[in-house]
Amino acid sequence: MRALRDRLRASTGGLPPVYWAIWWGTLVNRLASFVGIFLALYLRQEHGLDQAQAGWVVGLWGLGGTLAAPLGGSLTDRWGRRATMIWGLVLNGLSVVAIALAGDPLLLSALAFFGGATQQSFYPSSSAAIADVVQPADRPRAFGLVYWALNLGLALGFFAAGLVPSRLLFWLFLCDAATTFACAGVIAWKVPETRPAIARHEPLLLGLARVARDGPYLAFLLLHLLALVVFTQFQLALPLDMVDHGVGSRGFSWLMASNCIGVVVLQPWLTPLLRKVDGARLLAASTLLFGLGYGLNAVVSTLPLYLLGAAFWTVGEVVGFPVAAALVADLAPVELRGRYQGAFSMVWGLSLALSPVVGGQAMRHLGAPALWWGCLAVGVLVALGHLLAAGPRRRRLSELATAARAAA
Repeated sequence: MRALRDRLRASTGGLPPVYWAIWWGTLVNRLASFVGIFLALYLRQEHGLDQAQAGWVVGLWGLGGTLAAPLGGSLTDRWGRRATMIWGLVLNGLSVVAIALAGDPLLLSALAFFGGATQQSFYPSSSAAIADVVQPADRPRAFGLVYWALNLGLALGFFAAGLVPSRLLFWLFLCDAATTFACAGVIAWKVPETRPAIARHEPLLLGLARVARDGPYLAFLLLHLLALVVFTQFQLALPLDMVDHGVGSRGFSWLMASNCIGVVVLQPWLTPLLRKVDGARLLAASTLLFGLGYGLNAVVSTLPLYLLGAAFWTVGEVVGFPVAAALVADLAPVELRGRYQGAFSMVWGLSLALSPVVGGQAMRHLGAPALWWGCLAVGVLVALGHLLAAGPRRRRLSELATAARAAA
């Protein structure tokens, strides 16, 4: 018990109260984050859309996040972290309610776009706030704990969703909206504005141009985008492939719940062990595990084997995602934290837009096995790319550290 308490203290100690308010708000929000995951099944079951049609609508959810992320990052730098978080959460909750009530495919498409845009605005602002209040040495641990909270909330939510019949997906969407509003309440209650007073405001286009000139950062974003397109195949291709093999929405719910629980169990134990491993190697291992996990789907047809594939990309999450989040915070100048986080969120949004479109079209025209083998190939190539990009990234971090010491 003493060893367990010491490990817990080492994992959670020393982080400020504002950080923990964001952590609890994130956990509450994720207890019922169902729309992005179940939208494909909802469109197919309730509205009769085929794989490719559902892929376009789900893709609009990701496209909204892609286009809104730079704006959210700019608002974070100019308007503030707190206001951007609160308004994004409130508008997202309203859009989720509207999706549950809408019936027209065109209206659903528009609402999916707006829902993805408002959801994605939360992440650059919350990540920038964490970077504001957490010291650089503690950021991998802090972002790892946030990712742990995300998965704990999702695990509990997916277990609950697994008990809900497919015909009642409508109610899952309303629960999603309720927890989104609750998160907004936590942020409004406990999180002050964290933007540093010394941070000067960069005009919108000038600030974005500075981000676009950061070569090592852009290389990281491109590699991370390709990895995420593989990782987010659970949006459309994975549940539809499972249904085609006789594993329905409940089986998919249990698979996603097992993924989240895997992260919850592994994160506290793996993170301290990996602390001294080079970040580029961790990112390479992460993307390779994504490719292996989804590549296995080419030869499986039962729930236990689908779960085995998910175990690979679950470990990949634990290994790579905290490192990626901390790297973004470390590469960002203080006056551009929101925009760097916005670009990072844009990559997530773009992957959520591309993944269902690529997955749906590949399944329709080439078949599911070709898609899964392609995921394996992309995972291998991106892993090699991270290893090749490690040198320029280290030099950029060294330059930033030298500049910070000179400014101090």
